[in-house]
Amino acid sequence: MTKDTMQIVREQDVVPFRNRVREYSTKIGMSLVNQTKLITAASELVRNMLKYAGGGHVRLEIISKNAQSGVRLAFVDEGPGIADVSLAMQDGFTTGKSLGLGLPGAKRLVNEFDIVSKCGEGTTVTIIHWKNGR
Repeated sequence: MTKDTMQIVREQDVVPFRNRVREYSTKIGMSLVNQTKLITAASELVRNMLKYAGGGHVRLEIISKNAQSGVRLAFVDEGPGIADVSLAMQDGFTTGKSLGLGLPGAKRLVNEFDIVSKCGEGTTVTIIHWKNGR
C-alpha cells in the first residue's frame, strides 16, 4: 500500500499537501464528491495544526478493509494540546476568531474520525474516508 509523511510547517505547505491527498484519493478511484469531502476536511485540519500548534506532520496512507479501499490521514503535532476535546468537538466552539466549524465540520465530512490530545504534548487527529463514502 502507498504511505507517505509530509511536514507541514508553513502556509505554503498546504497546497502541495492538498494535491497529495487528491493523488491518493484518485489512485483508489474515489468519486469527485468523496474526494472533495476528504480534501475539505484535510484542509481544515491542516490549517488548525498550523494555527494552533505551529505545524506538525501528516501521515498519508491508502488502506483497505473488507475489500474496501480508503485514505487514512493522521495529523500529528506537538502543540499545546486541546484542554477539553468534547467541548472542542461542539459546533460553534472556537478559541480563535473563526466560526468554530473546524473539528466537528471535518468529522461530518469523513467516515471515521479520532482525536487524541494531551495538554502540553500535542494532538493527533486521524481521519479515514472510504472510496465509496461508507
